[in-house]
Amino acid sequence: MHLSKKHVDKKDARLYDLIDSRDAGSVYKEIIVILNILGAGSLESRFKPVYDDIVHLFKGQYPGYRKSNTRYHNLEHTLLVTLAAARLLHGYVEGRAESGVVFKPANVLLCVLAALYHDSGLIQTKQDRKGTGAKYTIGHEARSVTFMRKNMARNGFDEKQMVDCEHLIMCTNLDLRIDQIPFRSPGIRILGQIVGTSDLLAQIADRQYLEKLMLLFKEFKEAGIPEFDSEEELLQKTGGFYKNVAKKRMEVDYDNISDCMIYHFRNRWDIDRDLYLESIENNIEYLKSMFKNRDTDDSIYRQFLKRGGIVDREWGVFNDN
Repeated sequence: MHLSKKHVDKKDARLYDLIDSRDAGSVYKEIIVILNILGAGSLESRFKPVYDDIVHLFKGQYPGYRKSNTRYHNLEHTLLVTLAAARLLHGYVEGRAESGVVFKPANVLLCVLAALYHDSGLIQTKQDRKGTGAKYTIGHEARSVTFMRKNMARNGFDEKQMVDCEHLIMCTNLDLRIDQIPFRSPGIRILGQIVGTSDLLAQIADRQYLEKLMLLFKEFKEAGIPEFDSEEELLQKTGGFYKNVAKKRMEVDYDNISDCMIYHFRNRWDIDRDLYLESIENNIEYLKSMFKNRDTDDSIYRQFLKRGGIVDREWGVFNDN
């Protein structure tokens, strides 16, 4: 259900209290609220077809493609990132007015579209029946750009918009330095920083982030990513990933744009706190306490990960024959 300000207890509100991120309809409504705040509400007719296409793509209802079968990088992840991008763009506009950058409605739209498209490259075609989309993890951004171009052309966008959207999607590739991306303008670069930041914030602030890391391990294993030998090792290294990779990326490459998120919550919800930062800190602290309090059993960490029933479920490839 879409919540208005009066339904939220500001004192005790948590990130997941505001919007049901598993409900595409609720996420859509909130993004439209933000687009209207940003003066881009008139472009809803351009946004909705793409939003619907992405939802259909992940659900296996888009011509030529299979249902999404990556259990971490799924539709909910895409919705979380797109919502975070809209929120952070709003926060940037509210919090950094002194920058002098003004985003045209078309570029506001482009920001949320790039977030929608950023993991579309993990979806298999109907003819691709081997394994899951996780096998495309390395280099999936290029496949996302390929899908984006086809879909944007189908929805009447022009070449310049496609090029800009490609550059925004490239910002989600942690192996690519932002100064390697040939942004058309400083404003487009900022939008790229917003999309890249949102991809990190949305994941690490997810209430079920720690549980979902075990799903991510399965994706890494299929993709042949060698850094982690077990779920436990991935969990143990997550604190270091946040401190040395994600946080550094957000602070240095993305110019601390994440600090602007508080302005969104302040102006949209009358909550004078950064709920993403709070959720991230809670996840990292819980992770530390989980390993600190475990006994000698290497699998004991599973007993601490109960949210969403993820650990208790069997994880297999969706049957979409």
